[in-house]
Amino acid sequence: MKISTKGRYAVRVMLDLALNNTGECIKVKEIAARQDISEKYLEQIIAALSRAGYVNSVRGAQGGYRLSKSPEQYTVGMILRVTEGSLAPVACLDEGAEACERCDTCDTLEVWRELAKAIDQVVDSVTLADLVERHKSRLEALDYSI
Repeated sequence: MKISTKGRYAVRVMLDLALNNTGECIKVKEIAARQDISEKYLEQIIAALSRAGYVNSVRGAQGGYRLSKSPEQYTVGMILRVTEGSLAPVACLDEGAEACERCDTCDTLEVWRELAKAIDQVVDSVTLADLVERHKSRLEALDYSI
């Protein structure tokens, strides 16, 4: 399974909003510059995050975007599911998928279930707040090494 560019960028955008969370709105242009993402592509990603209720948008000269909730309330899994849909490694494990004709005799199905469970455990256990802390720790480590 590969996470798409859109999924990776969505996590980066949400992290950017968390890192720059002053209560003020952040303009797409600023996020795009910091994250090296085209504004047009970023607008598509922000629109999906907004539809999911993860970011609030404000129009006007002082407008922009900000997180709808605190960073602790978002997991990487939540964000990825907005852009990726299912994170299941095989189609037969997608939510609402019809059972495949080989389901009863599939010798590999349990492997795919275990993989799906492992993926979910990882992405659902890391919050934006955790990523903020990792970012700060990395910056501190860089300061000490200079």
